[in-house]
Amino acid sequence: MSPPSRPDAEPPALRGLSPFEEGDFHSLSESLARDPQYDDRRLLARRKLGAIGKEAVRRAKGPAGGEGVELMSRTSLHRPHAFNGMRVRRLWVYVCRSRGAKARLRKVLGSDLAKDLDAAYRNAYLCAALEAESIEVSLRIHRDAWYDGQNLVRRLGREGLGGWLALLNGRAGYRLRLDDWKGEWRCGELDADRLEEFLRYYTPGEHSLTIERRWPAPAGERGGALGEEVPELLVEEVLGLVALYRYKAWSQESDFLFSG
Repeated sequence: MSPPSRPDAEPPALRGLSPFEEGDFHSLSESLARDPQYDDRRLLARRKLGAIGKEAVRRAKGPAGGEGVELMSRTSLHRPHAFNGMRVRRLWVYVCRSRGAKARLRKVLGSDLAKDLDAAYRNAYLCAALEAESIEVSLRIHRDAWYDGQNLVRRLGREGLGGWLALLNGRAGYRLRLDDWKGEWRCGELDADRLEEFLRYYTPGEHSLTIERRWPAPAGERGGALGEEVPELLVEEVLGLVALYRYKAWSQESDFLFSG
C-alpha cells in the first residue's frame, strides 16, 4: 500500500548547519517514538536535516550558468501520526527533482502515469536520515518511482554497464541494495558480473533500489555523530551521490524512458 498524502506543512529549515545533539537521537528511540512530549525535540532535529537539504540543493545547482542540477528538498514528519504508524523512529530529508523537472517529466509520462508525482518518494531521491542509533545517506528509487528505475535499466541496456559501474565503485563505503533483500553489493568492490547479477533480479515497479551508507551512533557512543563537522560531512556525502542520481533519474539530459 502506498503512503497517504502528507499530513503537515513543511517547517522552515534552520538558517545554517547545526550539529546534532544527544536528544535528537534519543527522541527516536523505541521507548519515546510514540511520545508526543518529544515532538519539539524531533522538530528541531527535522529542521537541522532541513538545513542540510537546503544547502545540498544550493550547491548542487552550482554557479549561474554552470552545469548543476535543479533539485528541491523536503523533510519527513516529526510527530506520531497515522502516516508513520503513530511512531517516529526515523527522520530524514529528501532531495529530489525540482518542480520544473517534475513538470517536464509529466509531459513525457502523460497525466495518467504522472499522477501523484509531487510525492517525493515517487521520484528518485537523495536522502540524509537520523535513526536512534545511526545516520544514513542514500540514493533511493522507490517501487512507485518506476519511471526512474526503468530509465536506468534502459540506459544500461543501451550503453552497457561501464558508466554505472565506475560511478558505483567511486563511492566506496556505500552498498547497493535490492528492496528488502538481505544481500548487498558493496561499492568499490563491484565488477560487471556482480551488476549483471543485480539486474537479473531488479524489476522497476516491483523492487526498490538503494545505494546507502550508514554510520553507527549507538547510545553511549554517539560522540562522533555529535561533532561540529558532521552536518557539513552529510552535505558533502549527499553531493557525492549527485552524479549517480543524474545517471539514473530521468531528465532531459538522461532521457532513456521512451526515446529511441
